[in-house]
Amino acid sequence: MNRTLLFVLALIAVGCADARQPALCESLSIESPLEDILSCAEQGHASAQFNLGVMYDIGRGVLEDDVEAVRWYRLAADQGFANAQFNLGVMYDNGRGVPEDDAEAARWHRLAAEQGHASAQFNLGLMYEMGEGVPEGLAEAARWWRLAAEQGHASAQHNLGLMYEMGEGVPEDFAEAARWWRLAAEQGHTSAQFNLGLMYEVGEGVPEDLAEAARWYRLAAEQGYASAQFNLGLMYEVGEGVYDGFVSIPRPEDFAEAVRWWRLAAEQGHTRAQYNLGFMYEMGEGVPEDFAEAARWWRLAAEQGHASAQHNLGLMYRDGQGVPEDIALAYMWFNFAAAQGNEGAQEAKDIIQGEMTREQIAEAQRLSTEWLEARFPGDD
Repeated sequence: MNRTLLFVLALIAVGCADARQPALCESLSIESPLEDILSCAEQGHASAQFNLGVMYDIGRGVLEDDVEAVRWYRLAADQGFANAQFNLGVMYDNGRGVPEDDAEAARWHRLAAEQGHASAQFNLGLMYEMGEGVPEGLAEAARWWRLAAEQGHASAQHNLGLMYEMGEGVPEDFAEAARWWRLAAEQGHTSAQFNLGLMYEVGEGVPEDLAEAARWYRLAAEQGYASAQFNLGLMYEVGEGVYDGFVSIPRPEDFAEAVRWWRLAAEQGHTRAQYNLGFMYEMGEGVPEDFAEAARWWRLAAEQGHASAQHNLGLMYRDGQGVPEDIALAYMWFNFAAAQGNEGAQEAKDIIQGEMTREQIAEAQRLSTEWLEARFPGDD
């Protein structure tokens, strides 16, 4: 796993150079003079040891040194300092400054989690979900995520919502899933916003409400969440859940707005958005008709295995529309799509196969082999 160190909490004030005034050792920050922090850490002040560990961890005021970071984290962690226990768990988790050791990571996360450290509770839940360093246990994962979620940890709220949606570790309960996703979504968690939008779109756990679905999709889409951008594009395409300004007047379908959101998703590699964008260019809906652009977007989707895009790209090569006519490439794309059960591609393949020479079929097979080997090297 690859989790994030607790750098924000590392800025809590720590440290002092005067052994006669231990309270001052709690008032220094990692921005304080290094000699003061070091003196307090050497006197055994856990918060100073923790902050010195952070300084070595991120190279703030000292040269970055994972081994030194671990040494100071351990000294603070051994005194029960929860932030240090959490960060030491992360170091073991990622193999930084120590050999990677999931069991040790889980041990330190547990010590911090038992003190109520929300991020440690979240990470321990992940470890139980994956069975890393601890026996796999979805009920234990849900228990730790609930403890973190109740403290407002957005990712824990999101994951707990997933558990309720899927009935894993807890009884299936769409209303509970929606409740936890709403709490995370209100903190700006994009996946929770998207999931809550889905719940409103289909009426699971909440009353069906397309306007609410569009609202949550938009919030996630504006943060760059590709699936939300795609779904929001669908809503603009059919004029569902989207309104003009602040008045409750449904908008008619808006192909240009659909294209805008699909383009944003497609540029992130979303295959269905790439396919839909190609279709819009082919039909001239929301954009000027442009077969070359249609072929470009279908190619991107086809190369990710989208069967309908492969079929359509084959048609364009067959007809020389947007691309140079090439019967071998047409056959290749029909073949890939047909292998996924696309009936139109199978029919098109059968038709052109009867029109191809042996040399053309051999060329199509060669192109297919080269394409597969380039994308799946080493597969037999």
